[in-house]
Amino acid sequence: MHPEFEAVIGLEVHAQLSTQSKIFCGCRARLADGTSVADAAVNSNTCPVCAGHPGALPVLNRRVVEYALRAGLATNCRIRTTNVFARKNYFYPDLPKGYQLSQYEEPICEGGYLDVAVSETETKRVRLQRIHMEEDAGKSVHFPGYSLVNLNRAGVPLIEIVSAPDLSTPAEAGAYLRSLHAIVTALGICDGNMQEGNFRCDANVSVRPRGARELGTRTEIKNVNSFRFVEKAIEYEIARQIQLVKGGGKVVQETRTYDSDRNLTLSMRSKEEAEDYRYFPDPDLLPVLLEEAWIEEIRRGLPELPEQKKARFIRDFGIAPADAAILVGSRELADFCEATIAELSRSGMEPRAAGKPAANWLVGELRRLANEQGLEVSQSCLTPGHLADVVRLTQEQVISGQGAKTVIAEAWRTGETIASIVDAQGLRQVSDTGALVPAIDKVIAANPKQVAEFKAGKEKLLGFFVGQVMKETGGKANPALVGDLVRKRLK
Repeated sequence: MHPEFEAVIGLEVHAQLSTQSKIFCGCRARLADGTSVADAAVNSNTCPVCAGHPGALPVLNRRVVEYALRAGLATNCRIRTTNVFARKNYFYPDLPKGYQLSQYEEPICEGGYLDVAVSETETKRVRLQRIHMEEDAGKSVHFPGYSLVNLNRAGVPLIEIVSAPDLSTPAEAGAYLRSLHAIVTALGICDGNMQEGNFRCDANVSVRPRGARELGTRTEIKNVNSFRFVEKAIEYEIARQIQLVKGGGKVVQETRTYDSDRNLTLSMRSKEEAEDYRYFPDPDLLPVLLEEAWIEEIRRGLPELPEQKKARFIRDFGIAPADAAILVGSRELADFCEATIAELSRSGMEPRAAGKPAANWLVGELRRLANEQGLEVSQSCLTPGHLADVVRLTQEQVISGQGAKTVIAEAWRTGETIASIVDAQGLRQVSDTGALVPAIDKVIAANPKQVAEFKAGKEKLLGFFVGQVMKETGGKANPALVGDLVRKRLK
């Protein structure tokens, strides 16, 4: 960050709710296989309500309200027991009514906060200004010289989660987004698939002289759909604004888009203010009246939240804080870890003994395979039972760490049992002293210079001897046992 300037960042997150039907009609909000309605045949998932036909009246989906309440309660918000839908008026081809049904002056949730771990030692409280319900628009598809509109997505329910301008670095913005993503997916209200736009972010960015109280002119970076791109877009925009101000120019309030290929932001249009949208309460929808008993019922039914799960993973399973943070950032990884520990516990291993190795493999090798292949762990053939077998065999020194990686990769691809892969690929470690001593003696005899140096005090050569024995045995020797035997033979 520039020593003379500081950034002020606020984020607006749109989370697509994972309800079965749309917010104001009975059309599907997702396909039967759980994928986006945008993937259905063009304009096949519409009705007079979501297509904006004159005279068609909206009916509010109760499950949308429930999901918005879950989000508000999980983020420490105040709940408005009377909240109102408003018309946000603007014209765009993918909005056939000429307005979007949203909430403005009286949203369902206000005044919450998240305590975000921005590093292993620092936590920052980020205030939430509001969470409100609204409908998604359709999608414009552009061709040379003309555009077409697909309304399958029109009316899919969203919540918009608006932070206060409490963030000051791209890293803090990324940490906040990851924390929020973990919460909405743990609540089961959003799939969180950023590539499909289920969870997308608008970033409001301004700069000001360091220590100043007055905010600078902000720009909005629209619809960024990955954590890394949000951080990079904000980083670029901060640098752009500082350079502009230092050169005597002025930042213009506008909406910009992020070009990830060129790593820069580009102007789209001047930024609208609230008055430009001419908000007014929707006359076709009554105010939403919430009973305290229902709110409390939803509060009691909230699942364990990511920060609670992280504390439990550290306390009960002995998992390192950094690994626990990665695991709880993905409901799928956290569930896989718990299922693996449960498998190991059934075979007699203590949870604290099982937790650390299970987490290590998940955070390391399994995440690497998932990232390389663009898959979730659940989309592979590997199961918690497979990983439990790998943990057992490595702890019993039946296979080496390198052998375990080979086994995991094969089970990931084929789903074959760990035992059959170990046997088929000859990965069992040799731990028979009688079988190892001849190989050790051969290596010692072939390397008299290194033997003399080791005996003279060059202890680090032990690794050299172990490596040579591993080569001699085709990688099948137990390296820990080889190290002990080499040391004894040489001394």
